[in-house]
Amino acid sequence: MKKNCLAAIMAAVMMTLAGCSGMPGMGNAPAPAADKEENAGGNGADAGNSGEDKVYELMIHTSQTEQALITRNYQKLADAVNEKSGGRLHVKVFPAGQLGADEDVIEQAIQGVNVAVNTDAARMGQYVKDFSIFMMAYFVDDYEEGYKVTQSETFRKWEQELEEKHGIKILSFTFYDGPRHFMTNKAVNTPEDLKGLRIRTIGQEVCTESLTAMGATPVSMSWGEVYNGIQSKAIEGCEAQNTSTFPSRIYEVCNTQSKTGHFQLMQGLICGKAWFDSLPEELQTLLVETAVEIGQETAADVLAEADEAEKQMADAGLTVVEPDIGPFKEAVEPVYEKLGFLELRNQIYKEIGKQ
Repeated sequence: MKKNCLAAIMAAVMMTLAGCSGMPGMGNAPAPAADKEENAGGNGADAGNSGEDKVYELMIHTSQTEQALITRNYQKLADAVNEKSGGRLHVKVFPAGQLGADEDVIEQAIQGVNVAVNTDAARMGQYVKDFSIFMMAYFVDDYEEGYKVTQSETFRKWEQELEEKHGIKILSFTFYDGPRHFMTNKAVNTPEDLKGLRIRTIGQEVCTESLTAMGATPVSMSWGEVYNGIQSKAIEGCEAQNTSTFPSRIYEVCNTQSKTGHFQLMQGLICGKAWFDSLPEELQTLLVETAVEIGQETAADVLAEADEAEKQMADAGLTVVEPDIGPFKEAVEPVYEKLGFLELRNQIYKEIGKQ
């Protein structure tokens, strides 16, 4: 799998170079020898070029489709960096898992390949356990609280550990894909209503334990199998954000959405520290600052699109209910202690000023 992933990445590198530097046989004239050299590898350019002449390449990988909002947001980031860097840092987005499975692409990034990967807190928790708390049910109530966590001292320590122990550089964790709700064929007004329901969720302990505490039976399966899984009654529903359930047409096999907002899906963009360190300092700063800035800007887009998606699903016949989330919060409270996150949560709440 990793060999196939590397082959896909290298093929993408060649495609990117072909489009940018006019490789012979690709429909463009070869670049004059005096032009800037481009290098898609870890060190940017040949030693004979001055730092100002080097052109660096970065591929952004996501398993989401080209139409997905998070992919479009990464395209905004690519466009902004390409413009601000004056072409010295060329960023291209590769959606729909073109470069391989997320885990394999992350490994390639760690090894120094010039690729950045869309990720979430649960996956980063596989490297730094405490990071997983970000995907615990009701850890934060909205994007603003999630953003404050990314600015906290504790988050900085997670970043440092990822860099020093695992070779992972967080470019930004300020991207957002919205709150996650239950999609079923019955209203979920209390945790009792989830009992006996097989619900698809993210296959990470923080997610499965949270759903179990709320009364559901968590099931891990790929998102692409969820529609058929519900249709065939292999599962009774799923929990996800509107920006995924609407384009995936889950409302065709589920007649009810229960707006519990149990997970706030903060998204991150990571790359390998080795590749990041190969960039000139001014490009490092530009890339990180722009990634954080675009993440914040597009959060508002996410909320607007999530609301519009809800409206369109309702117009198509989906019943939307808004239960009292108090009992759901109470149900997951013991999970914080069970997974060893209670003190950590209290510490972070103190740092962000949440009572």
